[in-house]
Amino acid sequence: MANVTYLMSFTAGALLYRESITVSDLYAELADWDAVRTRVIAENRLQTRTVSAAKRVYREVSARLQTLTPAEMEILRDGTRAEQGYVLWLAICKRYRFVHDFAFEVVREKYLRLDFELAYEDFDVFYHAKADWHPEVESVEASTRAKLRQILFRMMREAEILSSQDHILPAILTPRLVAAVQQDSPAHLAIFPVSDAELKGWVQ
Repeated sequence: MANVTYLMSFTAGALLYRESITVSDLYAELADWDAVRTRVIAENRLQTRTVSAAKRVYREVSARLQTLTPAEMEILRDGTRAEQGYVLWLAICKRYRFVHDFAFEVVREKYLRLDFELAYEDFDVFYHAKADWHPEVESVEASTRAKLRQILFRMMREAEILSSQDHILPAILTPRLVAAVQQDSPAHLAIFPVSDAELKGWVQ
């Protein structure tokens, strides 16, 4: 695990649902990320107050969306709100290995133990364990660490991985979403709060 380098820069925004839908729709139209960026900035499609903010948010959204397969992008564009939230959570986990590992090692493990309450302390324990092996985690300032924790919990609430009371919610994955993620990598299904029986049924 120590040979994995964690990217600790996910404070630019939480799920960024509206912005992600806007960008994915434009990409479906233009099929070119540079052209999408030009249109987003020129027309203030992300409705930011400054150009620098638009560039920052676009950079974050596009980096996440570029991790998705065409099938996953299609679900993001025309899926239900729940499907879209799960796809955006997948994109975040693919972009940020730290979030992926938290989803797999903490959230899903608690779910399997029927321990549905997720607390800031769970994040802190996970964070300190990773900091022992990863200098890029250890070197993060305390104030940034607090923001990372806050943003991560907000992401999970907005993706309906967590309730508003920070209870872990079972992921209700539709057959087409399961198929798209499976085609990408069956291992990605384990970032969701699902049972072992569900996972085994999907990956057979």
